Amino acid sequence: MGCDGGTIPKRHELVKGPKKVEKVDKNAELVARWFYCTLSQERLTKPIVACELGRLYNKDAVIEFLLDKSPDKPHADSAAHIKGIKSIIELNLSDNPAWTGRKGNTKGDTYDDQCAQFICPVVGLEMNGKHRFCVLRKCGCVFSERALKEIKTDVCHKCGASFQETDLILLNGDKEEVEELRKKMEERRLKAKSEKKGKKTKAVESVSRSDQGEESPGSSQKEKEDTNIPRDKIHFVSSAKTQDSHSSSSDAATKSSTSFCSKRPASSSERKSEAYKSIFTSHSSAKRSKDQSSNWITHTAYYF
Repeated sequence: MGCDGGTIPKRHELVKGPKKVEKVDKNAELVARWFYCTLSQERLTKPIVACELGRLYNKDAVIEFLLDKSPDKPHADSAAHIKGIKSIIELNLSDNPAWTGRKGNTKGDTYDDQCAQFICPVVGLEMNGKHRFCVLRKCGCVFSERALKEIKTDVCHKCGASFQETDLILLNGDKEEVEELRKKMEERRLKAKSEKKGKKTKAVESVSRSDQGEESPGSSQKEKEDTNIPRDKIHFVSSAKTQDSHSSSSDAATKSSTSFCSKRPASSSERKSEAYKSIFTSHSSAKRSKDQSSNWITHTAYYF
């Protein structure tokens, strides 16, 4: 079969060996990491944020992901560790004066050296993936690793904020470095949870102490005295107290009613009834005293 017309086949055409592993272009990988968002795969534009694992994102893409965490979205696994806005850091970047933007090579007929948009403010190295860069977790300032090694200080070179070595996060590190950053992230989150629980317990204890302090000392002394009284006498004392209270309340009620009746002024209706009663001889005003009454009484009509 084959070899018609005097063709001579070679060995590699007849014998098929194992396929060669396709190697990823390093330059293309660096461009994808340092120039494009990890979540939306769009070009990085300000405001740019970084997660606790050192990956770069557009802030708008992260906010959209937090609002809708559906697993159907592409590249959702790369941001699964982002729980909220507090778990990302907004980067304080220094612009590169040599960057001309996207208008430098509009025709596409010249070689594009991938000039970086940002640089290190101390050494001046471009942030294009060829050099290692770190971000400070507290202030968000970005510096090259060479600048931090050459100038060893505990103060930020750009904003002056203090930091420690644990606050440094390496941007776009290797797999081993990403695993180390993941362990540190989990430790920080566990520590924050324990601190929140401690604050809650302290707040509850302070509230209970304040409630106990508001109680009067007299009430506590009365409670102690009541506990010292035997149980046989408690019922008798309580009944006597209740009888005294009932008698005192009834006396007070009668006194108040009598005083009210004596002090109450006469109304107009009562005055009218008194005037009507005074017409009759049975009323007290019609009765005569002994001095006013005569000694003799006649029944004859001639007397008048």
